[in-house]
Amino acid sequence: MKMPFSGIAYGCRYYTPLKHRLLNFTPRRYHHHHLCRLPPPLLAIATLSSCNRPSSNLSTGNSLFRGMERFWSGSVINKNKGMVEHLQQYGVIRSKKVAEVMETIDRALFVPDGTPPYVDSPMQIGYNATISAPHMHATCLELLEENLKPGMHALDVGSGTGYLTACFALMVGSEGRAVGVEHIPELVTSSIQNIEKSAAAPLLKEGSLSIHVGDGRLGWPEFAPYDAIHVGAAAPEIPPALIEQLKPGGRMVIPVGNIFQDLKVVDKNPDGSISIRDETSVRYVPLTSREAQLRGY
Repeated sequence: MKMPFSGIAYGCRYYTPLKHRLLNFTPRRYHHHHLCRLPPPLLAIATLSSCNRPSSNLSTGNSLFRGMERFWSGSVINKNKGMVEHLQQYGVIRSKKVAEVMETIDRALFVPDGTPPYVDSPMQIGYNATISAPHMHATCLELLEENLKPGMHALDVGSGTGYLTACFALMVGSEGRAVGVEHIPELVTSSIQNIEKSAAAPLLKEGSLSIHVGDGRLGWPEFAPYDAIHVGAAAPEIPPALIEQLKPGGRMVIPVGNIFQDLKVVDKNPDGSISIRDETSVRYVPLTSREAQLRGY
């Protein structure tokens, strides 16, 4: 059933409980993703008037709604379960399976020490990379749920800390295959260490979950075709290799664009034809080479 109202909290569309219906409009939806390093004055709270017009800071990766994150998240959430419950409360998580997996894989194991793991915000992880905000992880898991059934194959391009790859692994199970591809070798090493501390550790040990050093734009042909592909950085256009490695009946979620980006849902039909739709507007770092990323793009 369609909900009668959509509120905006931290640049994502959430279905707002009655007690929190503080906004009565639905501006263009922006997800802030992969936060750029900005000085504190640029992180001011967005005013209502700014919600209906492009931001002068958009090209830097500053979300239109950055200041609203404390509307529902913030430091009061100190447990992984509490984070998931908030995502459910605001309509980001609707699937019981997605909620179960995100409760099982503790985000605190995948963020740098000393950072608040359950705030709805992307966080720097080094090498000009970040771990995505929880609402973006939840959104992508929801979009891919039907393609993450036990026994299926999933590819995570730009796997970073390994968080979403670990979630994929739990969903496809030991009879499936979850593959992460990351072009920063140091992040591959640390992500494996993160996973070894998580509930996905047995799947890593037995080999149904693996993380590899490589150029994600080329996919990972060894375990193709994939039922689900997630791309964690914005491509100027959809890489042909990823389309090729997508299984008929499979789905890919990928941000596409430069300054203005859309999260695209790419479905490969049984006859091999491709259907593409826009899910929402987002802001990701570019999908590029390792050298360009280390230079700061």
